[in-house]
Amino acid sequence: MPARTTAVPASEAEEQLEETASLRFNEPLSWRAGKQIPVADLLRRLQALSKEMQELEQEDFERESLDTVAKELASPNLLAHKDKGVKALTASCLVDVLRLCAPDAPYTGQQLRDIFNMIITQILPALADTSNAYNNQHLYVLNSLALVKSIVLLTDIPSADTLTRNVFQICFDVLSGTAKEAPREELQKNVEINMTQLLVSLVDESATLPPEVIDIIVAQFLRMDPRAIAGVSGKGKRNGIQLDEKQSLLVLKQLPPAYNMAKYICNACPEKMARYISQYFNDVIVDASKLSASAGANKSKRRHSDDLNDSDDEYALGPTEEDLRELRKVHGLLRELWRACPAVLQNVVPQLEAELSAENVQLRLLATDTLGDIISGIGAAGVPTPPALDPSAYPPNTLSEAPEDASSLNLLTKPSSPQPFPHAHPQAYSNYLGRRHDKSPLVRSTWTTGIGRILTTSAGGAGLSQQEEDRLIDDLGRMMGDADEKVRIAAVKVVNSFTFRDIIWKLGRSGGISKPGSVLATLAERVRDRKHTVREEAMTVLGRAWGVALGEVAANNEQVISLMGGAPSKILDTYYTNDPEIMALLDSVFFKQLLPLAYPPIKPRSSRAVNGNSQRTKESQGVDQQPVAADPDKIRTERILLLLKSLDERAKKVFFTIQSRQLVLSKVMNAYLARCEDYNGGVMDENEAQVKEHLTRLIKNLAGNLPNPAQATADLWKFAKMHDRRSYQLIRFCMAPESDYRTVFKANKEFTKRIAEATSSTTASTSLLGTLSLLLYRVSLIVYNKSHVPAIMAFSKSDENSLAGAAHEVLREISLRTPEVLKAHVQEICKYLQDNAPSSGKSSDVGALDNLKACASFASKYGNEMPKDRKFLQAMTSFALFGSPPEAAKYAVSVSWAVSDKKDLLAKNLVQKCVKDFQYGADGFLSRLATLSQLVLLAPEEVEGDSDAITNIAIKQILLQVRQPADGSSRIYEWSETADDECLAKCWALKILVNRTRSHPTLETLSEVATSLYNLLYLFVHYEGELPSVKGTPPGHKSRLRLLAARSYLKLCTKKSLDPFLTPDAFNSLATVAQDGEQPVRAGFMQRLKKYLGQQRLPQRFYTIPFLLAFEPSDELRSDTVTWIKSRAVVFSSSQAQQTGSSKANIVMESVFARLLSLLAHHPDYDSNAEDLIDFARYIIFYLQSVATEENLSLIYHIAQRVKQCRDTITPAGAVVGMGPLPSYDDRLYHLSDLAQLTIRKYEDVHNWNIQTLPAKIRLPGSLFSEIKSHDDAQRIAERSFLPDGVDQGVDELVRASVRAGRSGHGKKRKSDSGEQMGREHKKAKNLPIRKSEVKKREKRSSRAMTKPGKAKRAAETHEEGGNTREKRRSGRSRAVETSYVERDSDEDDAEMQLMDQGNLAETDDDGGSGNTGDGDQASEADNTNHQQQNGSENADEEEAIEEEDEEKEPPEPPREKVEQKKPPQKARPKRQKKTARAAPNANNSTKSRKKQPATRHAAAAAEDIYDFPSSPG
Repeated sequence: MPARTTAVPASEAEEQLEETASLRFNEPLSWRAGKQIPVADLLRRLQALSKEMQELEQEDFERESLDTVAKELASPNLLAHKDKGVKALTASCLVDVLRLCAPDAPYTGQQLRDIFNMIITQILPALADTSNAYNNQHLYVLNSLALVKSIVLLTDIPSADTLTRNVFQICFDVLSGTAKEAPREELQKNVEINMTQLLVSLVDESATLPPEVIDIIVAQFLRMDPRAIAGVSGKGKRNGIQLDEKQSLLVLKQLPPAYNMAKYICNACPEKMARYISQYFNDVIVDASKLSASAGANKSKRRHSDDLNDSDDEYALGPTEEDLRELRKVHGLLRELWRACPAVLQNVVPQLEAELSAENVQLRLLATDTLGDIISGIGAAGVPTPPALDPSAYPPNTLSEAPEDASSLNLLTKPSSPQPFPHAHPQAYSNYLGRRHDKSPLVRSTWTTGIGRILTTSAGGAGLSQQEEDRLIDDLGRMMGDADEKVRIAAVKVVNSFTFRDIIWKLGRSGGISKPGSVLATLAERVRDRKHTVREEAMTVLGRAWGVALGEVAANNEQVISLMGGAPSKILDTYYTNDPEIMALLDSVFFKQLLPLAYPPIKPRSSRAVNGNSQRTKESQGVDQQPVAADPDKIRTERILLLLKSLDERAKKVFFTIQSRQLVLSKVMNAYLARCEDYNGGVMDENEAQVKEHLTRLIKNLAGNLPNPAQATADLWKFAKMHDRRSYQLIRFCMAPESDYRTVFKANKEFTKRIAEATSSTTASTSLLGTLSLLLYRVSLIVYNKSHVPAIMAFSKSDENSLAGAAHEVLREISLRTPEVLKAHVQEICKYLQDNAPSSGKSSDVGALDNLKACASFASKYGNEMPKDRKFLQAMTSFALFGSPPEAAKYAVSVSWAVSDKKDLLAKNLVQKCVKDFQYGADGFLSRLATLSQLVLLAPEEVEGDSDAITNIAIKQILLQVRQPADGSSRIYEWSETADDECLAKCWALKILVNRTRSHPTLETLSEVATSLYNLLYLFVHYEGELPSVKGTPPGHKSRLRLLAARSYLKLCTKKSLDPFLTPDAFNSLATVAQDGEQPVRAGFMQRLKKYLGQQRLPQRFYTIPFLLAFEPSDELRSDTVTWIKSRAVVFSSSQAQQTGSSKANIVMESVFARLLSLLAHHPDYDSNAEDLIDFARYIIFYLQSVATEENLSLIYHIAQRVKQCRDTITPAGAVVGMGPLPSYDDRLYHLSDLAQLTIRKYEDVHNWNIQTLPAKIRLPGSLFSEIKSHDDAQRIAERSFLPDGVDQGVDELVRASVRAGRSGHGKKRKSDSGEQMGREHKKAKNLPIRKSEVKKREKRSSRAMTKPGKAKRAAETHEEGGNTREKRRSGRSRAVETSYVERDSDEDDAEMQLMDQGNLAETDDDGGSGNTGDGDQASEADNTNHQQQNGSENADEEEAIEEEDEEKEPPEPPREKVEQKKPPQKARPKRQKKTARAAPNANNSTKSRKKQPATRHAAAAAEDIYDFPSSPG
């Protein structure tokens, strides 16, 4: 081939080179057809050319020397060569040509198109293969295009959209690994950098970009979502970018290179990209919004044209499902774009904001969700995994140690917001906050979830101002009180997404559980929500939060305790609703969140552990630390005690009730398992009918308290037919007192696994497992487990973490309920008592009282297993003489009595030591009084010889003496929280007299002793704790003595032989204690009364007293009493049919109404004027609201009529025969009878009920009523109306107001803003309206003015018609339940107590707890367990000591409260002063002074005859 240039001499060439450099390469690169250059030669020439051109610089280069080479390099022979090396070297040379000739390329537009087409389609994809032989040339080409920006020449090529799209497509494919040439090694970082710079230059220099390019760039942000495999296309018309499934395997700790490149492009060209992306989203968002608006317009048009086919369902209008799918993809991209490059969304946010006001709910929902995630910095990968709040974790979380956040390790889900959205787009943020008022609950619930994410992420890490954060927290609290359950559930779930630190430091700023209106307080209120789904979520979250906070609670962190300390009480308080679903949920939360069975998740210490080491706690696993084995039993016990310590008194009752329930249900379960074994899977050889019938009763008993009794019954039958003997044994392991905790836990776990496997192939597996698991929770011995006893005893002695008080409580309950678990530890307790016995110069140990009580309970059942050595008995004697507090002496006597083999000598020895030289104030004198009170009960015959000395001590030396005169205060009657020695001595002295009567050994003299005692108690009750012959008693003593006397009345009346001594007049005086001026007296008396009635130990007449609480100012006492009354009414209405199979109903609560009218007739506040009678109607309304139903209202009305047909037979206690005419209470009865009939009719009208005529005549109690002998008198009384004018109207207004108040507390509607409800302040009265109070005259005048004309007249006419009205009310409906209308008289009431009185003479003092019941047939005993459980019955084994803090924790009566329906506070009304001498001094103490009868002369005289009282003055 001829040379292309003429040779130049060397010297001349050097001169030219010094001036300008020119290309020396002169070999041909092109050829004619048929004369192709061999590939090897072509490669050599291209390599030489490339090497030379790379050394040339643009400034010192002669561009004309490139003309030939440039032309040949652009020839189709090279650009379309089949050899990859030729193409790579050609591209390398071409980019150098473009570099050297910049800015003007020596090519035409078509040539540039061919050149870039080859580079884009051949060179750039080859970069994906790092093992390519020409990879260096590929990298050089990319680097040159990026640095020189030769790529911008694409913008000069006409119709280059395809090339532009391809360059973006290929670059992102190379970086993402989806190119044709699969990468064998990781790409070099400079590839990503150069490609990014190349594309940025192209975007920056292009006037416009093809829509496909925007699709490609935007699609890269979906790479943050591992689930995304489909590209995004605008309305489905563009070519989407397919994401490979390999994206799901992205390394979470680094961002994808393609994502980084797209992010850099958007941030490098924010203005242009903002315009492009705005247009991109405008096609989808705006079009969808317009479609929604047009659909809304069409909807309004159709509403006028076709009402029948119209629907308010917003989901049926607006975008199609396909449009919504595209919208969801687009909104997902918006989340990630904000995280990566928020500047490009400056024009998109207003479009998104417009969606918030769209007509279509789906668009609003999508926009609300998207904006919430944008503000929170949540991208396309979705919400980060919420923190795991594990209440069973050990060691528990602390505020000082932040748990590792999994989301912080995952860049895909880690919330991140480059800038605070509220500052960048304040208007959009404000509109977003306004969505909490959206009409759609779906939008509100989504908004609630969104603000929760904003709070948990601190606005994506950008931070929130204190004011903004507080506002969101307040909004979260309001959402918990929303009217829609979906919103409330969303709000509760938000709390569950918070970490423990956020709950304390963020949510805690609004206040703790005890502060109304705070988030935590509202969350606690939701545990009583009317929707079960909300209750379940709220109770679980609240219990889990407290369980996680346990570490700080144990560390006595005041902040955490103030915020979360009340959570367990709120949870356990739901027990009082008596709703089976709530109680089942409570059991689940109790044993999964508060006291998880698996806590702590460490193995116990084992003697077989290698080198003596067992599994250790986290703190003990350090390299430099000595391994210390953890004691799981102690750790678990500490949690139990911490839980108990955090409970209030109401919740403590529930806590101990749950444990007591285990004893009751375990008996039923044992009987059920025994009958399942007899049932033998349905195959029986004998007694088939009897076994089935008994098994049916047991299953009905077990299923009765479960949420779905029908399903539970089917499940229990299925379990019986399975006949899995191993499962039977596992359940017995869980119930056995001999099982340690590990045995119980493993048995529970194995049982659950067996049931799950046995029913895995059936559809009912979930139901069966749920039913049996719930029952297993209830029957397992989890808290009162023998494994916990050593730790409980250790805490009671050491007071570690201030848990001694709680430890003593649990130990006391264990000794009462399950003393069997103390068998292994009773010797240790006794040894402790023996070593710490008191003496005249040494006081008792702090924990001695509880240990003695535990020993007394254990000894009453297992006396043979107690130590009987002389040292132990001497120690008990020391406690009996010097123990403190005095209750310790009482329990020591019980222990000695149960253990000693020579009881008579023991009793006589103790009596002599107590009586001999007894002196008030001497060392141990209170202990001696307590010892005497227990001895006269346990050993009446042995101490009878010293009865005179004992009585002398109790009466003359104690009760008739006043050693501490009153302090001169104006209050003559008040309650004192602490009792001094004199008050305690009088209380013990009175108990001596009461116990002596209870255990009196001679029936012949019982009447004399009992009458004297009852007269004495009458004086204490009637004269408010002070004997008439003793003056100057301190006010604090009076209240305690009156309470003790009233309780003694109740205790005595539990014995059949002693109840008749309580006369009707004395009973009426006793009833007034329920209206005492001091709340502790009323509460203490009512607590004991409800307890004995629930145990069925008192006659029916005592059911009258609770109805005197109509004016009770304490909301808690009043509501608890109402709940208890309703529960008893339900029990009585169903108990007889359940026990006997009879269709007759028990009418105890209905027949009490006659006694209530008699009690009101003798009430000290009674007056026959209209104003007082209207006040007395409140008692009747209170009774009706608690007892009356549509079925029994006719019976109650008939009883009210019968009262008017009788005379009063009660003789006033102060009346003396021969001293003048006896006052008559007949008119009072007739007034109240008419008042009751009027009130019942008004009550009937308000409820739209119908009173029926009864076929039988009810007999009233003969001790209260007698028949009218004269027919004329009876006729005259029946025809006369005893009500004064104005009563009808007043009663009508009162009934309607009461019913409205009741309905408002039980209404279905709820306010959306619960903060307003909780923020309301209840009005409190200055005085306590204990009895009744007058209505202000101006209120009466205003209420009368609002009454419709003629209303009172019509009511009066109706009342005057009398019999005609009743005839008109006659109905043909038959009663569904056959009822016995004959009320039993006092004699018949006595008959019902025959069983109660058996063994009472041998019964110890309730404080001693030695009453034993026989073990009969276990299965037969279990038949009645459900009835006993409903009655709240328990063995009469213990009574409280004098101090209220030593009160027994009996199981609360199953109440009938409505879920989340609180009764409005009882408004305290001003009192009405009575003209009595004692009203003025005691005005501040009692709202209504009583009219007192004259002093009871015969009662005082009888007491003086027996007890040698001094004469009463006057």
